[in-house]
Amino acid sequence: MRRSILLLSVAALAACGQSNDQATNEAAANAAAAQKPKPAYCFFQSSEMKGWKASRDKHGDVVVKGSAYREDSRYQALFAPAKVSGTTAEVSPTIQQNETGFGAPDNWWPITTTIPNSATVTEVKVTCGADVVAELAVPAKK
Repeated sequence: MRRSILLLSVAALAACGQSNDQATNEAAANAAAAQKPKPAYCFFQSSEMKGWKASRDKHGDVVVKGSAYREDSRYQALFAPAKVSGTTAEVSPTIQQNETGFGAPDNWWPITTTIPNSATVTEVKVTCGADVVAELAVPAKK
């Protein structure tokens, strides 16, 4: 009899601890999901970006092109990796140390990126920081 009461007490205590841990874990998961990622820093003013175009390559993937101005030729402009969410993709121009050994003509860097596995994408947003610079409709796959 003592043994069954002892086992019942231990089981009850273990169950109480599990529900408390589960509630803590759920609260932590909800807090993590509620936090939105901070937008990347924008290295360009709106007048330093132009010529945005979106098209498809022969495989059906989306190709985004444009130009970005960088006065200091020690740095070159390029696109950060794209983020795809459903039928919308987001690309952002950024900079890196110039690895070419040459500057761009008049400091306007032509930048291009191909978004892999983007056959379902119908819209591309070009963003810089929290601002949307351009919204581009992507032509349908032929």
